[in-house]
Amino acid sequence: MSILIKNILLNNQITDVYIEDKYFKAIGPELDITAKEVIDGSDMAIFPSFINSHTHAAMTLLRGYADDLELHTWLQDHIWPFESQLTFDDIYIGAKLACLEMIKTGTTFFCDMYWYLPATLKAVSEMGIRAALSSVFIDFNDPGKAKDFRARTRKFFREKQDHERIMFTLGPHAVYTVSKDSLAWISDFAAENELLIHIHVAETRKEVDDCLKAHEMRPVEYLESMGFLGPNVISCHTIWVNEHEMDILARRDVKVVHNPVSNMKLGSGIFPFREMNKRGICLGLGTDGCSSNNNLDMLEEMKIAALQAKLHDYDPTLFTANQAMECATLGGARIFGLNMGKIAEGMLADCILVNLNHYSLLPRHDLISNLVYSASSESIDTTICNGRILMQSRQVPGEDIIIEEVKSWEHKVRKRR
Repeated sequence: MSILIKNILLNNQITDVYIEDKYFKAIGPELDITAKEVIDGSDMAIFPSFINSHTHAAMTLLRGYADDLELHTWLQDHIWPFESQLTFDDIYIGAKLACLEMIKTGTTFFCDMYWYLPATLKAVSEMGIRAALSSVFIDFNDPGKAKDFRARTRKFFREKQDHERIMFTLGPHAVYTVSKDSLAWISDFAAENELLIHIHVAETRKEVDDCLKAHEMRPVEYLESMGFLGPNVISCHTIWVNEHEMDILARRDVKVVHNPVSNMKLGSGIFPFREMNKRGICLGLGTDGCSSNNNLDMLEEMKIAALQAKLHDYDPTLFTANQAMECATLGGARIFGLNMGKIAEGMLADCILVNLNHYSLLPRHDLISNLVYSASSESIDTTICNGRILMQSRQVPGEDIIIEEVKSWEHKVRKRR
């Protein structure tokens, strides 16, 4: 597959962009190259597509379900009971809906933690985007459950197929849902197999209080005490951390994912951006799942992340539009070791083309500022992943079928319940 994008705006210059074999191969004005597909980029600009560094994709099925509740009540009394009824086919349908939403909003890579990993893998394979899929692990300190989850994790890893767009990761839920022995086992398994570990850390004040009560340590200190933390750990939310804990995260090169919309909606707290950034901690941005957000729109996530940081510290210069864009692109690429996150020769050809005539992008005093603070996802005309066009002129092939599948699922699940 080869694509030639003609007369596109890149870094305030009109140029051509040539894509071949999933990479940006040539960038320059008036390229004399023949391509299988030619896109007229007039009145459009090209940007890297977004990396959603923490979500639960198939929770699209719980969008609008059990809103306006405290996290632990929400999880224990509503979300977990609902999820216990979900099947492989349900997760497959929900994951396809998530992939559709991400394509429509300019995301081409997401990191997922959810049940029925093979169902999400099937959806991602078919939809054409990238993902890091984790084998979720929750044992509630039950040795029997721990044994089952370890066996399942080994099975998923053993059966995983090498896929150029999908990577396998480990997904222990949190320190309050996974035993110390299992956390140690996961850490060892990750080291032996060179895997990333995706975990919720210090998301709520209650999590910290409970950890102090159970272990006389805060969550980051607890994980550090068992040698769990390292550059392969992706620490999600990470709101309730003190300076000592942030020093540990920086020293261990732990990657941190900020989820501002979910944190606000669940009343969990405010992410300490200034202190994290000051320590040079690698930061990514994620939406969390659709039951706690309630969408997968990274444009919205960037804006709210920037605004929240400014308000929290009463500093309008904090978390600039450029920093928000970096968190949603290059920051995520660094977390997952991806050769993407900017438009440059030799990089993976994951990008979006935005419509410069869209009202939300006019006037163009600063296009990145517009994209972060004012743009609607409707301004995204084209989404390309791995050198393949997934959306053009706002149309994704087969999207009507996916919508009908979800509507049919909704009808069936109401009868099931």
